Amino acid sequence: MARDSVGRQCSNGDKLGGRLYGGMKVTRFELHCGEEEVTFVLSFLLGLGAKGGHDFNQQEELVSNQDMMDEQNEFEQDFRDEFTEGAFSSESNQSEDILEAAYAVDSVQDITTLKFSENFAEEIGKYHFYTLQLSFDFFMKYSKSKGFSARKSKTFKNSTGEIYKQKFVCHRQGFRMEKYYTMEKRKKEPRLETRTGCEARMDVKFVPESGRWHIFYFSDEHNHDLLDTQFSAMLSAYRKMSEADIMQMMNMLKSGISTSQIFGLLASQAGGYEFVGYGPRDMYNEIARQRRQIPGDAARVLKKLEDMRLKDPQLYFKACHDSRGLLRNLFWSDGISQLDYRLFGDVIAFDATYKKNKYSCPLVIFSGVNHHNQTIIFAAALIADETTDTYIWLLRQLMFAMRGKTPTSIITDGAMAIRNAVRDVFPEVRHRLCAWHLI
Repeated sequence: MARDSVGRQCSNGDKLGGRLYGGMKVTRFELHCGEEEVTFVLSFLLGLGAKGGHDFNQQEELVSNQDMMDEQNEFEQDFRDEFTEGAFSSESNQSEDILEAAYAVDSVQDITTLKFSENFAEEIGKYHFYTLQLSFDFFMKYSKSKGFSARKSKTFKNSTGEIYKQKFVCHRQGFRMEKYYTMEKRKKEPRLETRTGCEARMDVKFVPESGRWHIFYFSDEHNHDLLDTQFSAMLSAYRKMSEADIMQMMNMLKSGISTSQIFGLLASQAGGYEFVGYGPRDMYNEIARQRRQIPGDAARVLKKLEDMRLKDPQLYFKACHDSRGLLRNLFWSDGISQLDYRLFGDVIAFDATYKKNKYSCPLVIFSGVNHHNQTIIFAAALIADETTDTYIWLLRQLMFAMRGKTPTSIITDGAMAIRNAVRDVFPEVRHRLCAWHLI
């Protein structure tokens, strides 16, 4: 009766060889048992017990019998050929109450203090994590130190919909789907293939007895070149700005500093461009993301006007909403425009462009001429329609912004709605048509 490396016996005299953590970077498991013992090993790794009267703790109490059978079949299909050189599978009794505190990862701070040595792969299976996200952060930190990137892959759920097992893979795992090469009416050629079918990965599993996530499979064998560690930060998964850099960047943008100048300043603070960890394109993307956090275009416009009024207290704007709360009309005039109106507002031109913006809303411009015969803007507005009521509201907002000063003459086009509005709001003002409409 032979005995394997973890203390079990093989009834047919064959030996199940292999060490839990080999002297190599990775461990090799050699299966010499009969078919029954192979099934026993697979069942043991799944926490399902063993055949032939062996009594082991059931680690998947939440999974139904059918789910357990499905899991075993899927595990055998996925991992039967993976007990090869370049991978190890942990067979330690993970239900033990005593866990090594040195390998416990309970927070992000624990991950930041880790130092990954060349022989780290031999002891990686000893680590256990408080949450699933921490296990992924751990693998991300490891992959960055080795010159590749990681991403989440397949998840396994129990009968209640809770995740109890997940795979984390190399960013070059798998291949691009064939449908992306055979798309009809493609406007440009597909990007170069970056995936190589790399099989490096780390699988974690939740152990109910300890309430923690454990590594039960790890492979660090890549079929592609790894980056030098000084360039790992430029992989897309790691090109992220910190909250402090984002806040500093947005404050400098408000001060009128260009994005390229901001990037140079941040690089100087980091000690060089290679230590920044992101590029100008990432900064532009972050700026766009920050702007998108303000809900809706109308809300962004009103927020912009509010910010402008902090710098220009004389700025006046008024918004008109419909019954559904949607913005219909918006009028605004800054302090300089109001000052120009007091000096040169005797004659004003009042015109609406014909829906030149993407919202198909007319843009109304109130303009005049200064003492240098230069065109000056008194006010502007976006309106939803060109009805008499809308123009009446608009001219009243102009009167309020200009503190009640009425013009001597007003020049408009021949639209009947504008004529009626001018007659209602400015009954004493000379109303004239512009020369272009007269011709």
